[in-house]
Parts: sequence; C-alpha cells; structure tokens
Amino acid sequence: MNPPANSTWKKSFLRLVMAVSCFHGAYASVRYPALGLLIFGYAYFLVRLTDQPTVKRAFYFGLAAGFLCAAPQLFFFWTIFGPAAIVLWLVFGFWTALFAAMACGSLHRWKMKAMWLIPILWTGVEYFRSELYYLKFSWLNIGYALQFPIAGMYGIGFFLFLLVILGSWIRRIQVSLFQLLLITALLAFLLALLLPALATSKNRFRRGPMIPIVGVQLEFPPQNLLPRMLDQALAKNTNAQIFVLSEYTLDGGVPDALKDWCRTNSRYLVIGGKDIVTNHIYYNTAFVVSTNGDIVFQQAKSVPIQFFDDGLPAPQQKVWDSPWGKIGICICYDLSYTRVTDELIRQGAQLLIVPTMDVSDWGKHQHELHSRVAPVRAAEYGIPIFRLASSGISQAINSGGAVVARTPFDKQGEVLFARLPLPSRGALPLDRFLAPACTAIAAVLSAALLFLAWKDKRTRTKPEPSR
Repeated sequence: MNPPANSTWKKSFLRLVMAVSCFHGAYASVRYPALGLLIFGYAYFLVRLTDQPTVKRAFYFGLAAGFLCAAPQLFFFWTIFGPAAIVLWLVFGFWTALFAAMACGSLHRWKMKAMWLIPILWTGVEYFRSELYYLKFSWLNIGYALQFPIAGMYGIGFFLFLLVILGSWIRRIQVSLFQLLLITALLAFLLALLLPALATSKNRFRRGPMIPIVGVQLEFPPQNLLPRMLDQALAKNTNAQIFVLSEYTLDGGVPDALKDWCRTNSRYLVIGGKDIVTNHIYYNTAFVVSTNGDIVFQQAKSVPIQFFDDGLPAPQQKVWDSPWGKIGICICYDLSYTRVTDELIRQGAQLLIVPTMDVSDWGKHQHELHSRVAPVRAAEYGIPIFRLASSGISQAINSGGAVVARTPFDKQGEVLFARLPLPSRGALPLDRFLAPACTAIAAVLSAALLFLAWKDKRTRTKPEPSR
C-alpha cells in the first residue's frame, strides 16, 4: 500500500534537503577533510530521492538537487557570465535529473533487480557530463569531494553507489546462499578494481631522480619585470633547476630577455604564452626554454575553455624528454579532463607540470575548488604534480597525492619551491575502462526505457477492435 500523497511529498523534500546538505558539507572538506565522508550521505539520499511514483517527478527532484548543489558551489559563474550562469547551473542539474529519471524508470519497470543498475547509471552519466560533450565540466564530482581516489575518481562514485545499493539490498531481503555468493563475487570485483592502485603503490614512493622546481605566482605581469622576479626566486632557491610561470604570462612567444636569463643562469624555464598562427588566431601554449636559451619543447592547451578566447585546441600531445625523465605538460583546465592527462601517462610521463591561469577576481572559492583537482590526479596516477597558478592556489604534490608545498590565494610574487622525486612511471586506474563502459550501458538503457515508454503509450492509446 502506497503512503498518502502528502507524506510522499514531505519525504521527497526531506531527502532533497538532506542530499544537498550532505553535498555542500562534503565540499567544505578543503578546510575540514573529515567532512568529505558526508558524500556518502549525498549518494544515499539521492538514491532514495529517485523513489518517486512517476519518472517525471523523479526528473524534477533530480533537477532541483543538481541545481541546488551547483549554484552555491559555482556562484563565481555569475561573476564571469552574469545571468547566463543560471543556464549553466541548470545544465549541471540536468545530468542529475537524467540519472534520477533513468533510475526511477528502471525501478518501475524491473523492480528490485534494477537496483544494481544504479551505480552503472551514475558512473555513466557522471563520465559523460565530465568528459564527453561540449560543456564538459568535472569539478563537482564525487571523487573530488572524497579526495581518496584509490580506484580513480569515477571508480569512487561507482563504489559509493554500489555500497548504498548493497546495504539497501541486504537490509530488505533475507539473504540466501546464492545471494551470499553474489555478494562475495561483487566484493571480489571491487578488490580487482583496487589491485592496479595496489600494484603501482611501490612505484609511488620509490625515489627516482629528484627535481628541485620553483614557481613564481604572477598574474598578467609586465614583461620587463619577469627577469627580476626570476632572479629573486633563484637567489632564494639556488638549487632549483626548473622555473615555472603561469599560463598567459606572455601575450606571445618567449622574448629574448627570458632566453638570455636561461642561458646566463643555466636553468630551464616553463612559461605560458601564445603560439601565434595569424592575426588573432593562436595556440594557448606552454614553452620550455633550455639552459642554452633555445625552446626545446612546447605544448598547446588541449581543451580551450568554452565561451572564452582561449586559442585553438592542441593538434597533438607529447611528453618532454627532460634530462631527469619524461615530463608531461598540460595547461590549466586540461588537468580536469582525464582524457587529456591519461594520454600523457600512456606516453610515460613521470611528472606533470601545470601552468594555470586562475584570475583573482573569480574569488577564493573558485581557487579552492580548482585546487582539489591536482591531488586527486596525482594519487590516481602515482606521479607528482607541480601546478603553478597565476593568483593561487599553487601546489606541489607528491606521487601519493599529498600536498607538500602550496602558496595562498591572491598573493602576487609568492614563490613555490619543492623537491619532487620521479617514480619509474605512472599507471592508469581501472575506472578509465569502467567509466566508458558504464556510459555505453547507460546510453543503451536510456534508449530502451524511451522505447518501452513509447510502446506502452501506444498500447494505451490504441483503439480496441470493434465487435
């Protein structure tokens, strides 16, 4: 027997409030790391929120949940885009709504058996939203909230929803021998997903060549100021071999003054600028200047930011064969996309250097959200990351994902120094195979649900034959 309608509405609103509250609590874990565990509550109440009498109502509750999670966290969108930010928050909410609608539709059609589809649906939708379409954006993923990506950032979401479903199933059903065997098989599957991380753990803390790296935090600095700032950084860190300046430090190529600085001081410089193609067409590029003053490597940004004048997408990705080992360079938001950074790992990158432009006007919270990405990525691959941002928060992260040095938000001229040991190589977490598979399954399931709904509607509206 179904509860009265008003009771159902009250429960739904309560679950909505709890899901959103847990989400924002978990994302407060930058200051209070233990709060990251609240993301379990978000997954639990979001699953409960999909239990609606109609798919349409599940969609709208999911839309409300997604919007209310996105708008406060991404309020800096209003600073950048103005009222158009509301549309972007709704776009984010749409994917949560799609998950809720598909989960509700599956439960209505296949009952309790459909519960096991929920982790697949969540992972498929989250991966598509983050990596595969034009407005892709990954910052509010579960993996960034929990900051424990031992099986990959998408694997964390899969495990989390699987645990919610497993707990619900055990609570509701008297467990038989067959079901116990099924639970054992699922746990074995989870262990298999963790094995790649365990297998590469030896490399994560194995000391290879040690690279002393320095970065100077500057936002749109005058070009004639750069040699003096580099001199000051070198005076404080005389052992540093690589110096890093942020994305868009230069409004063109590398000037002779900086090439001369590298030649005079026998240091390498990684600096963001523009590789001009013609007129206003360019590649947003990180240049590597060697100790003899030559540009020995350059890498363009793979995914220019939507709606920004951010250059052309990179035609290719390569790693820099440095004197210390293979170093991958990705620019700013490229670090947010696993389909970009995975390629560098496949090519053998032992360290990532990430020149970044985070404008100070976007606010401290934007910088804190962005600073979640690098520790997760380092822990996933088992390699260190040196991320130098224009106005903070710059970070040096070891191969275990721990931040060993950082500079604060909006402190111009701050120097970031770290000695980072290179592991033998990094490795991709297994969720890089799991997440695309979940996306394909979710797409097929979505098409099947739409077809079955259309078929049911046609059957209901089909006139009965006359007698």
